[in-house]
Amino acid sequence: MSVTITGFETHGDGTDAMNTDCDYSSAYVTLKTSSDLVGHGMTFTIGRGNDIVCAAIKEVASRLIGKNTEELFANMGKTWEYLCSDPQLRWIGPEKGVIHIATGAVNNALWDMFARSRKKPLWKLVVDMTPEELVNAATFRYITDALTKEEALAMLKAKAASKAEREANVRQVGYPAYVTSAGWLGYSDEKVARLTKEAVQAGFNHFKMKVGANQESDLRRGKIIRSIIDDPQYLPPGKKPRDPNGPDLVGKNAGPTGSVLMIDANQVWDVPQAIDYVKGLQEIKPWFIEEPTAPDDILGHAAIRKALKPYGIGVATGEHAHNRMVFKQLLQAEAIDVCQIDSCRLAGVSEVLSVLLMAAKFGVPVCPHAGGVGLCEYVIHLSLIDYIAISGSMERNVLEFVDHLHEHFIHPCSINTNGRYNVPDHPDEGYSIEMRKESIERFEWPRGSYWVNEHAEAKKRALGSA
Repeated sequence: MSVTITGFETHGDGTDAMNTDCDYSSAYVTLKTSSDLVGHGMTFTIGRGNDIVCAAIKEVASRLIGKNTEELFANMGKTWEYLCSDPQLRWIGPEKGVIHIATGAVNNALWDMFARSRKKPLWKLVVDMTPEELVNAATFRYITDALTKEEALAMLKAKAASKAEREANVRQVGYPAYVTSAGWLGYSDEKVARLTKEAVQAGFNHFKMKVGANQESDLRRGKIIRSIIDDPQYLPPGKKPRDPNGPDLVGKNAGPTGSVLMIDANQVWDVPQAIDYVKGLQEIKPWFIEEPTAPDDILGHAAIRKALKPYGIGVATGEHAHNRMVFKQLLQAEAIDVCQIDSCRLAGVSEVLSVLLMAAKFGVPVCPHAGGVGLCEYVIHLSLIDYIAISGSMERNVLEFVDHLHEHFIHPCSINTNGRYNVPDHPDEGYSIEMRKESIERFEWPRGSYWVNEHAEAKKRALGSA
């Protein structure tokens, strides 16, 4: 029986140096069909503006009404281009800003539906594709000066024969992860130390710290973290230090236990400021500085990378890179050492595939951003696709893990005792982003019970004590 898309519904549900007033939120969409098949997608926001994204999602999703699902699934790259091709909606982008992240939510929902229809997790759906099918699932418009379809096809064919071996390996050991839990600004030194020790005990060996508000404070906090992660006494029982000069750690400024520290400025500096500030943190030996300046400033990132290279400090960015063209330029300009895709800042899986392919061609490791609602659930799929089907590498890659808000999802991600993501494996989880109905009912803005009751009461109490 032919299945068509019949409708959709939308729902709107620590600090760093830039985003100091966060209200973690998501713009959530469910695509419905003439059968029981559905697809869930979302994009992450930090509060105000979430309703604007929901309005944009409705405009994009309406383009799918009446479409045959199998025809859409047959060429997901072509489907992605269709979603982006409304001339009036394109005018308020094009391919950037609110309309682009709304497209990401819809494209992710369609991919979720595709995976559910085949009874596979999203990552498994994609890695089981032939090289030709995977190329057709990506988008190449505006990037063929960096990567052609023919080049991508050749890359995928070269990795195809060994996919099963890599899949078996990652199922056994898990995908490498890192934590930011101890590194948020505003934590006391005691809390930083406690959380760092807990993260080491949980098996993690890559740690990220927020910087940019005060250099003296950053240096002090960094030394606290280093004093713990570099000391073998804090390792879990029976766990030996890793070789800091091994192939997975060389060039990362790993300490004597093989632990790595990264720092993240969340875009607070101009280019000269970034260079001077990070030079002042060389004592804590970070692997890279993340988002040192404006996310669209390709040449600025290149200048920072060039200036910091003699100090052994790399540059990472991508969390706010709004489309594949920004990544193309970052890679062409040799502006980054680490590529940090975001699963819903880019416009869904099809555009992400394009960036993964470009990064693999340029030999730059992909370490996705995952610090928000549902992002950890999303990006483990993308990292698995990268490792198994595209780059063939994961030991120099690490995927961000933030231990909050997973309870709101039907199929939450999980971490093993070695600080690695477990592989999602439920046949009905799709892209792992389906939210629990009770969470939607409680937190949907502004009608959810949390906003009507709990938040309203807390606001009254706060006003009463003012």
